Amino acid sequence: MKILVGYKRVVDYNVRIQVKPDGSGVVTDGVKLSANPFDEIALEEALRLRDKGIASEVVVATIAPADAQAHLRNGLAMGANRAIHVVSEGGIQSLTAARAFLKLVEKEQPDLVILGKQAIDDDANQTGQMLATLWGRPQATFASKLDVADGKATVTREVDAGLETLEVDLPAVVTTDLRLNEPRFIKLPDIMKAKSKPIDTIAFADLGVDAGDTLKTTSYAPPPKRSKGVMVKDAAELVAALKQKGLL
Repeated sequence: MKILVGYKRVVDYNVRIQVKPDGSGVVTDGVKLSANPFDEIALEEALRLRDKGIASEVVVATIAPADAQAHLRNGLAMGANRAIHVVSEGGIQSLTAARAFLKLVEKEQPDLVILGKQAIDDDANQTGQMLATLWGRPQATFASKLDVADGKATVTREVDAGLETLEVDLPAVVTTDLRLNEPRFIKLPDIMKAKSKPIDTIAFADLGVDAGDTLKTTSYAPPPKRSKGVMVKDAAELVAALKQKGLL
């Protein structure tokens, strides 16, 4: 059984995002970049399935600029068998990413594709669903528990009303939620082993994917700064202040 895992590189979640002065995007020069946290959870779950003997190979794949090799080595150090790097210098929207992953699926023929439910840079929460639709295979999103047996995946997923359990036939697409697992720490021997693991490099243009992105971002702006709080003496003064601001 082969598992293909999406492994996106994003600005580290500990970094305070700064908008460029001209409003054309966010500052990434000199900023720490890390694996998308949801994708780390996806990779950890794939590795656990391999550790149980359910899967035999775990492949990580990313669509990123040419300097993302270290990012993929990180995924290999976690334990992935090999990596695929689709080199693309421009930004990739969700539908284009799904189309690119479909080409990788057709090439690799995985039994299971695991993606993070969303990336923290755009919070789109779209690629997994789009990939399943293009592939014509079942999907189970927001997984907080995953069991694979007898050609089926049983997924407990988080929904507004609580928990829902789905059973889908493989091949399928699963997207991971935060409570699925806690990714393992990478040890120095694993980092050394990762240097000898293979990374296949593919130019985005060679996939034959139409990059016709339909969404255009006109400008970026930081959220407005919160105004300073005001102390009131009692409830009556609070009500008066809210009325003055038109909130009551």
